[in-house]
Formats: sequence, C-alpha cells, structure tokens
Amino acid sequence: MAVAVAGVLVAAGAITYSVAEDGAAGTAPPAADSADAGFARDMAVHHQQAVEMSYIVRDRTADEDVRRLAYDIAQTQANQRGMLLGWLDLWGLPKVSSDGPMSWMGMGGMGDGEDGALMPGMATDTELTKLGTLNGKQAEIFYLQLMTDHHKGGIHMAEGCVAKCSVGVEKRLAQGMVEAQQSEIDLMTDMLKARGAKP
Repeated sequence: MAVAVAGVLVAAGAITYSVAEDGAAGTAPPAADSADAGFARDMAVHHQQAVEMSYIVRDRTADEDVRRLAYDIAQTQANQRGMLLGWLDLWGLPKVSSDGPMSWMGMGGMGDGEDGALMPGMATDTELTKLGTLNGKQAEIFYLQLMTDHHKGGIHMAEGCVAKCSVGVEKRLAQGMVEAQQSEIDLMTDMLKARGAKP
C-alpha cells in the first residue's frame, strides 16, 4: 500500500516537474482564459464530486467489487485533481474562472449550477442526497448509474482538452482520462447488468 502511494506521489511529482519544464522552455504559461487553464479548473471540480460519491457508496455497501471500484476512482481522481490544481499554481492562475464553468469549451451557458450540476455528467445535489440514503444493492446500482454518467461527461471534457489544450503533458493526462474512464464505463455496465439494471 505504502509503495503504491509512493509511486503515485513520484509520478505526480514527475508530471508537475515536466509542466514546469514546459514553462521554462521559453514559452509563456497558459492564459487564464485558455483551454489549459479552463480544463484544469473544471476537471478539478468534476473530479472532486467523483471522489465524494465514491466515499459515500463505500459506506453504504459491503460489496467488495463496488467498494474496490469506488476506492480506485477516489484515489485516481484525487491524485489527478492535485496535479490539475498544482499546474494552476505553477502558472500563477486563479482556481475559479470569472467566465464560469465550461466557457473554455464554448459551453458557458450550461454552468448555471442547477441543483449543483455545474458540468456535463455531474450529479445534482438531490441525487447526492439520495445516494446517501440508500444501502446495499440499491446504493450500488445508483452509484454505478451516477458514475457512468459522470464518466461520460468527464470523457467529453477530456476530449475537449485533447483537442484544444496546448501543454503537452496536460493533453497526455486528458487522453489517459479518456481511456481509463471508458474502460471503467465498460466495467460498470457489466456490474449493472449483473445487478439487473441498466446505465
């Protein structure tokens, strides 16, 4: 366990260092309204909710497969969130945009925060509250459904960064998110099917 955590921290440090190297190569850091900054800000918020949902379901079920998946998602996305916020610090940029969420993708209008859902795939406050009231199989199914939608929204955002971001290491992280979250969607679809439910 300690070895795995140390490995993650070393990887995060290496990625942060390579972003600093990008900035040291004579290129200016991204602008506050750039896709790089917008993706870092918005995906940090998006990831925070995934971590929150994963911790909720961990306490609502004894199913080892769901608990393992929730743990993996929480750890991966907390780590990536740290990198995204770290890059904003390196670039000297604010962690909140004055233009609102998703403006970097031309979707600024959707960030009205209706019932807490700021970005594609995000659960509403009502849905989060409901998840916290369910137990066992019901909690597993609702979590898997919410997280499937959450991942689909995350993939949409990450694909936007792959297309629009200019910092190489951030584009690579975004591409990795697309691949990992699609793989988890496939897994969650199978887990839902095993429970007689659909995404």
